[in-house]
Formats: sequence, structure tokens, C-alpha cells
Amino acid sequence: MTKLSVNINKIATLRNSRGGNTPNLLNVARDVEQFGANGITIHPRPDERHIKYQDARDLTKIVTTELNIEGNPNKKFIDLVLETKPAQVTLVPDAVDAITSNAGWDTITHKSFLSEVITEFKNNNIRTSIFVDPNLNMIEGAKNTRADRIELYTETFAEQYAKGNFKAIKPYTECAVLANNLNLGVNAGHDLSLDNIRFFKENIPGLLEVSIGHALISESIYLGIENVVNMYLNKLKG
Repeated sequence: MTKLSVNINKIATLRNSRGGNTPNLLNVARDVEQFGANGITIHPRPDERHIKYQDARDLTKIVTTELNIEGNPNKKFIDLVLETKPAQVTLVPDAVDAITSNAGWDTITHKSFLSEVITEFKNNNIRTSIFVDPNLNMIEGAKNTRADRIELYTETFAEQYAKGNFKAIKPYTECAVLANNLNLGVNAGHDLSLDNIRFFKENIPGLLEVSIGHALISESIYLGIENVVNMYLNKLKG
């Protein structure tokens, strides 16, 4: 079975919008695990606009499945990962002002840098994954950095799938096959949703883990809002 790691960044965004502690991020993480998720993903950014660095420290103490911390490996991020020692770290080359991740690593150009960072994490028994576009050369480059896994950046697939272009899965399948042959674990994430996840899973051999946040939280709001509206109406009767 492919594992589901739930990205709770959007919960932190909602919390931060009011400046309090509602919704409670730690309680959400506990509940998500209780509901059956196999892991929790967070992606702290330098401006802490959603996940705060203290959140990572707090989550380390309560997550009982696997904590995956994503981010651009600047010094502050590296220090946080070495302090908290999550089960997995996913290296993402997002710019400081990026709204969301929008590209994978050039694992050939940045081989030396990635290798250095990955070696430090692996020496601390932290599984490492590199966020990559579905490009065979980038998969080979990831192997040369000594990463444990890759995370396929799936935005293009999701966009094309929504338009009915199911052939857009082909480069992802090819990259997964190559990664399997190179003994690289395969993760995936970005814009995967209830609409496309089964098709993606069925066409990606050896898919170990998907990290899903924005779609899952959005779907949860919509699929659960009828129940909450009726709960309010019931309390207002009489």
C-alpha cells in the first residue's frame, strides 16, 4: 500500500489568520493520525507564514507515525532538521517568496551542494528525498547525490489529467521505473487529489508515499460542511 502523508500547512495558515490557536495544529495532527494517515508533512518557510519553526519542534514530540519536513536547505532549515530529526526530510528548491513549490531540483547542476546536505542528514539517520521534475536525467542525478528517495513533482500531471490528457502520466511512469531500477524510493506530491490519485497510483510502480495537503484540506471542508451546518441548525432549534 502507498502511504499517505498529510500536509498540514493549510491548517497553520488558517490558525495564523486569526492570531490564536484555532484550529489547534497539534490536535489536527493527532486526529489525522488517528483517522489512519501514515504520516504528517510540514513545509516551513523562512517567513513562517504558515508552519512556524516551533511547530516543527512541537510536532516532533507528538507525531507517532512519520514526520516529513520539506523545504529549501538553507542554514536555518538545516539547523531545524538536525534539531528535530524527523523520519524524512524532503529537499525542495523553492524561492523565499514562492507561494508554493513550483519546480524540482536540477540534480546535476546542484550535485555537490545536495550531496553535502544529504550526507549530513544521513549521518543523523534522517531519510532524505529530493523534489524533482519527471525527467530521467534528474532521476539519475538524484541517485548520484546518495539520496534515499525522490519526490515526483506532480503539478503538470494534475493539470493535464483535469483536461483529459491521460498520456501525461507517461514521463512519471518512466521516471518511477528508472528510480526503482536505481534502488531509489519513489514519493510524489503537488496537486494530487481525490479526482486523480487512483489513476496516478495505478500507473506509478513502486509508489511508496504521497504527500497531499491543499486538495485534501479543501476536499475536507467541502465534504464535511453539510454536517457542520446541520449541527449548528440542530443547536439553534427550539
